Amino acid sequence: MSAVLPSSPSTASRAPVQPAGPWRRAWRRLRRRRGALLGLAVVLIFIALAVFAPWIAPQDPIATSWSAIRKAPSAEHWFGTDEIGRDVLSRVIWGTRASLLAGVVSVSISLMLGVPIGLAAGFLGGFVDSLISRVTDAFLACPFLILAIALAAFLGPSLTNAMIAIGVSATPIFVRLTRAQVLNVKVEDYIEAARAVGNSPLRIALRHVLPNVTAPVMVQSTLAIASAVIAEASLSFLGLGQQPPAPSWGSMLNTAKNFIDNAPWMAIWPGLSIFLLVLSFNLLGDGLRDALDPRQR
Repeated sequence: MSAVLPSSPSTASRAPVQPAGPWRRAWRRLRRRRGALLGLAVVLIFIALAVFAPWIAPQDPIATSWSAIRKAPSAEHWFGTDEIGRDVLSRVIWGTRASLLAGVVSVSISLMLGVPIGLAAGFLGGFVDSLISRVTDAFLACPFLILAIALAAFLGPSLTNAMIAIGVSATPIFVRLTRAQVLNVKVEDYIEAARAVGNSPLRIALRHVLPNVTAPVMVQSTLAIASAVIAEASLSFLGLGQQPPAPSWGSMLNTAKNFIDNAPWMAIWPGLSIFLLVLSFNLLGDGLRDALDPRQR
């Protein structure tokens, strides 16, 4: 008698393994980078502080107390108090809102202006490309922070005008980046195929070109938020951003410079907050750049 072998499942009956999508692969690569995950965790902490500031802040950030002027850190005031008795911890927590709002809104303005202009320059070429490129070069000839200060001074001191000034000043960077990516993408074979089957230029630009320049734009956006946070702090330090008594890290540093010898905690905590937030966005941006790089696949 011949032995009866157990039947093995047919290969055809097995469900095919679906390949992971590009964003899932990018997330897997990002998880292997500890610096990027650390930056993401710190950014999420700052976002939570900004969102839940009314419930997290132990005291009113603008309430003064003449009996607690420049008090050192204690159990009542963990970060100490400032020159008119306001709680530094509460002001640092509420100042997170101004910094993150300035970073996100400014970069959003840059994206809304820079990406369409760069897409038109790279895709249309010719005279349009030359005109946009020369105007972009003229803006890039002026340092970013100097241009932001000039625009903020022209518009007037307020957080809204500071965000507009920072966003407009950062727009040329996104114009040049988008144009360069479009020039690389529009000569690919799939673009020629889309043109050959009769797609309109607008459809090709929006459906085939724009999605393939998203990754580098996302990376630049993350890094630009860090630059915008520094720019907002600089403008507030100069009196062109968030106006007192509303808390802002930059205006807190401006006040603290007069008491650096007697009350160093007034400068330490807002300065440390700026350092941590900017470093975290830079770490996250570096990790995203590596994770979204097709050469890493």
